Amino acid sequence: MLDLYNQIQEAVAAIRGRFHQRPHAGLILGTGLGSLAQQIQIETTIDYEDIPHFLNSTTTSHRGRLVCGQLEGLPVVAMEGRFHQYEGYPLKKITLPVRVMKALGAELFLVSQAAGGMNPHYRAGDVMIIEDHINLMGDNPLVGINDDRLGPRFPDMSQPYDRKLIDIGLAVARREDFVAHRGIMVAVTGPNLETRAEYRFLRQIGADVVGMSTVPEVIVAVHSGMRSFGVSVVTDMCLPDALEVADVDKIITVANEAEPKLRALIRGVLAHEAKMKN
Repeated sequence: MLDLYNQIQEAVAAIRGRFHQRPHAGLILGTGLGSLAQQIQIETTIDYEDIPHFLNSTTTSHRGRLVCGQLEGLPVVAMEGRFHQYEGYPLKKITLPVRVMKALGAELFLVSQAAGGMNPHYRAGDVMIIEDHINLMGDNPLVGINDDRLGPRFPDMSQPYDRKLIDIGLAVARREDFVAHRGIMVAVTGPNLETRAEYRFLRQIGADVVGMSTVPEVIVAVHSGMRSFGVSVVTDMCLPDALEVADVDKIITVANEAEPKLRALIRGVLAHEAKMKN
C-alpha cells in the first residue's frame, strides 16, 4: 500500500491541471446511472487513459471517463464507468479512484450498482438503498502495510453507509412516489452469476441483493474518512425455486429503465448537501 500515495498524487495533479475546483462529492455511475453524467454542468471530461494509474473499464455499458463539473450546485467528479475484480484487476487498483476523489477534497462518496434481487418482496426495476454489506469477494483493498497518510490500520465499519443520507434517500423516494427498499447487499467476485444453491446460501446469511462491485470502494471510502451513500438497482430476480436463465441485455435494459429513480436519489442527496452548506 505504501506505493499508493505517490500514485494518488500523480493522478490528482493530472486532474487538477484541467479541473480547478475542490469537489464536494465523488460519484461512481454504475450500470443504469451513466446518463446522469449528461446532467452535470460539465467543466471538463478526462478519459481514464489520460489519468496516471487509472485502469481501463472493459465492461459493457461502462464508458470510461471522469466527468468534472457542477451538480445541484455542488462541484463533483463522477466516474462514468468503473472497474471490477472479475476483469482481473487487484482491489487496490480498482479502488484507487476513490482515494483520488478524497485527495481532491471530496467529503462524500456516492455509488450505484446493478444487482440481483434475492428478497422475495423485491421486483426487477426496484431500487434498494444500501444500509450494510457482506464482503464475499475473497479479498480486501486494505490488505498489506498500512499507510497512515491514507487512513487508519483498523477502520471501524459499524456504519459504512451514512444513516442520515439513507433517511434522506428514503424521503426522496416517498416524495417522488416510487419504491425504495432499505437492505443489505453481498458482493461476490463474478463474472458468472450464481447457482441456485449459492442464492439460497446468500439469502440465508442475510443479503437482500447480490452484486460484483461497490463493497471494495466503500471500504476504501470509510478508510479515507468519507461519508458513503450507495444504491442498488434490482435488475433481475434471483429466487432459487423460480430461477430464469440470465439475459445480460435484459439486465442492462432494466437498469436503464430504473435510471430516473437512481437519478432522483443521487440528486436528492446532493440537493440536501447543498442546502446544508448554504
